[in-house]
Amino acid sequence: QVQLVESGGGLAQPGGSLRLSCVASGSIFGLYGMGWHRQAPGKQRELVATISNTGIANYADSVKGRFTISRDNAKNMVVLQMNSLKPEDTAVYYCNADILGFGMRRLDYWGQGTQVTVSS
Repeated sequence: QVQLVESGGGLAQPGGSLRLSCVASGSIFGLYGMGWHRQAPGKQRELVATISNTGIANYADSVKGRFTISRDNAKNMVVLQMNSLKPEDTAVYYCNADILGFGMRRLDYWGQGTQVTVSS
């Protein structure tokens, strides 16, 4: 079994920063694309940022220049550094990963989410 666990969410002031981390654990034979999505109240889940296994990143237009996604394959970890936070960044943030796991099945896994609240 494979699990993704997010951490680092919380409360930040506008203009502040938060660092979200996601660690994959379990029977992992390969880590491929990883990323972050978010879901604000009353809205559908939307892509925030993704990073390929070769380090190619892309971002939603709303976070370009403010957020940075990175990964540490040795730790089975993906990180989202969020700077210059805005109230509209408030959402539950979900980690996802494309993983070759137990049984040699390549599946898309999701974490439980971590709340990010930006307010003064």
